[in-house]
Amino acid sequence: MTTTSQVLDDLTASLTLEEKVALLTGRDFWNTVPIERIGLRNLLMSDGPSGVRGERWDEREPSLNLPSSTALASTWSRSVATRYGEALASEARRKGVDVVLGPTINLHRSPFGGRHFECMSEDPLLSGELAVGYIRGLQGGGVACCAKHYVANDFETDRFTVDVVVDDRTLHELYLKPFELAVREADAWSVMSSYNSINGDTATENDLLNDPLRTEWAFTGAVISDWTAVRSLRSAAKEQDVVMPGPVRTWGDALVAAVRSGEIDEATIDRKVHRILLLAARAGASRIDSEDAPELRTAPTVDGPALAREIAASGMVLVRNEAALPLDRGVSSVALIGNNARVARTQGGGSATVFPEHVISPLDGLVEALGADRVRFAMGAVVQVGIEELALGAMTNPVTGEPGHRATFIAADGTVLFEEDRRSTALVYFGGDAPVRQSAKVVFHTKYRCDADATLNLGFAGINRAAISVDGRVILDEQLVPVGADLGAAFLSPPAASAPVEVHAGQVLDVQVTVSLHAAGPLAGALAFNFGLEAPTTDPDELIREAVEAAAASDVAIVVVGTNSKVESEGWDRSSLALPGRQDDLVAAVVAANPNTIVVVNSGSPVVMPWRDDVAAVLLAWFPGQEFGHALTDVLFGDAEPGGRLPTTWPVSEADLPVSDVTPVEGRVVYTEGIHIGYRAWLKSGGQFAYPFGFGLGYTTWSIDDLTGPSSIAPDDDATVEVTVTNTGARRGRHVVQVYAERPTSSIDRPIRWLVGFADVTVEAGATAAVPVTVRATELAHWDGGWKVEPGEFTLVATSDAMAGGPRHRLTIT
Repeated sequence: MTTTSQVLDDLTASLTLEEKVALLTGRDFWNTVPIERIGLRNLLMSDGPSGVRGERWDEREPSLNLPSSTALASTWSRSVATRYGEALASEARRKGVDVVLGPTINLHRSPFGGRHFECMSEDPLLSGELAVGYIRGLQGGGVACCAKHYVANDFETDRFTVDVVVDDRTLHELYLKPFELAVREADAWSVMSSYNSINGDTATENDLLNDPLRTEWAFTGAVISDWTAVRSLRSAAKEQDVVMPGPVRTWGDALVAAVRSGEIDEATIDRKVHRILLLAARAGASRIDSEDAPELRTAPTVDGPALAREIAASGMVLVRNEAALPLDRGVSSVALIGNNARVARTQGGGSATVFPEHVISPLDGLVEALGADRVRFAMGAVVQVGIEELALGAMTNPVTGEPGHRATFIAADGTVLFEEDRRSTALVYFGGDAPVRQSAKVVFHTKYRCDADATLNLGFAGINRAAISVDGRVILDEQLVPVGADLGAAFLSPPAASAPVEVHAGQVLDVQVTVSLHAAGPLAGALAFNFGLEAPTTDPDELIREAVEAAAASDVAIVVVGTNSKVESEGWDRSSLALPGRQDDLVAAVVAANPNTIVVVNSGSPVVMPWRDDVAAVLLAWFPGQEFGHALTDVLFGDAEPGGRLPTTWPVSEADLPVSDVTPVEGRVVYTEGIHIGYRAWLKSGGQFAYPFGFGLGYTTWSIDDLTGPSSIAPDDDATVEVTVTNTGARRGRHVVQVYAERPTSSIDRPIRWLVGFADVTVEAGATAAVPVTVRATELAHWDGGWKVEPGEFTLVATSDAMAGGPRHRLTIT
């Protein structure tokens, strides 16, 4: 019996050069090219990392919306990460997806990074270990991961053209480390190369795709480009394997000609084809008859909403609690305040966005738990930016009479080319049945029922020219211009416009929206457009007064604050860490009216909280997925513990940030801080922070009593230390034991302390547990042209966060 490698070599040799090159570029936006004669079907790729969208980007094929990566990382649990990956595998198989574009394992170098919510942590070990769990769960279900974005893609500004300048030691010890763990420990089947350059060469042409990825780490998988990241034929001579999307891209005929002329060796092409065929075999897109053929794996059946609820609760981080939580279920009245309490942010913006079948808002969850008669809701402050889609229950399709609207695609000569019925006004078309490329315009038509006397701001968001008519009268006709040159950001989070319409309760509006379609250019054949309501122009002071009245009349006030879609998204970085709108003023006013005020922070990354020491409790909920409201009520009433610990340090103010530069200067961002980011940078600078890396309170208290282990290990060995932990509180709880290393007498520049191991443990009230924690010798090593361990004594510290004290143990490297 032949080996898989031999079979793949034979299959590669059976292909023509044109077939080989065709395999290297996508067939379309999401699929690779099939070759039926060798038993190879297409590979379908789909955006993750916190859900699986599939080919259709809309409400007709809903997706499980899991908590975002910062919420997952807050669990500090390898087993939870594995179950998370299993849920994604189940979703992927349901949608016919072979490759999930995730996990995102770039680092939290600065909280200004626009995709901070999509990455896991500021620490490379925590990010890498959770990535390993995620990948094992996903690939254990027969679905390939595509770990991204390789590498140093830690901000969004000028992401297509920026050159990240970073020294070799920093690159290996921080930014490459999570990818190394993903490859070495989890055998990642594919990796995504990023848009940016690293030290002068774009990621798709960078030698880092070979060394350390292929050499030191022995990566056998395929390197898939970020969408449109390949810009030249030079990348074909490097270790870049797949160009996405297709079909017309940089390689194609030009690459065939380059091979024919001898400019590029055909053996280089064969290596790429071999890797794609191996990826297909692993993901079940082809069958290999060999003695070591990849195992055909079946995705487990997962109750997705139940898991989303559990992970959301376990990832919530309680950072302040003045005996306010958990609440008594017998509480007679609760004021629930905040725009995000009613319109929850469950996920960040950009390509990570999926369309869930349902979303449970905090208002939904609290009313379900207590009944509407015990809950007073007030908006308090407007957070919404842009267009909120029309509620399905208020729309009637004028053709079918069912909830929703009718979409009609029309050619330039007026011929109707295609019609379909939709149930959402947030619309994205990538391929599919709708003839976007062939149409001159599309008309969306609905009957909209108004529920109150009001002034509605009816509008749209998009970069196509659009007109809105109400009862036959055009109220808005504009061509909006995107800000900046990032077409991806403009497509996914476009500008908005609206016009006021006076309505009365019960009135039904005949609404038609006509959108002109791109006939040419990079966005021809694609459409991202939504229409609906822009936020009302209510007096901000009046909104706060209403919230104060509700708080004063209630036993407890719960204020849900957070960000909006223009703050945390792919395509741009944050300009401020302040909460948008008047939310800080809102919290200050509410706590003055009711000292028993609990603040829930609904953001994917750190925000500045000037009121944090004035309120009774602060609970960080992140972007917690579609079951937000259920998970929140579980935590508020003590049915679940907020078991999370911070995966990134939260600052007191922007001025306190030790690393904040995410804006290129003359096309470059220089990582001058070196190995000192996150808690390492705070320790070095001695700056003020609000809550440190690793911190979280939970609903019980803990003591870490002892740390024991071997006194010495060899440079290539691992140590297992044992941490004695006691639950000193009155209820069962979960704790995360963290072990840090220190080397104050080192001959090289080191962090004051750095994470080298962790483990989570659940302990009954009053009980003590001995928790084993593995410390790899490689976590004590430094990079100097290769991994080296400085002989001598290291101090290990067992503690509950990066800044806290705890028992110590001396470990000597012999």
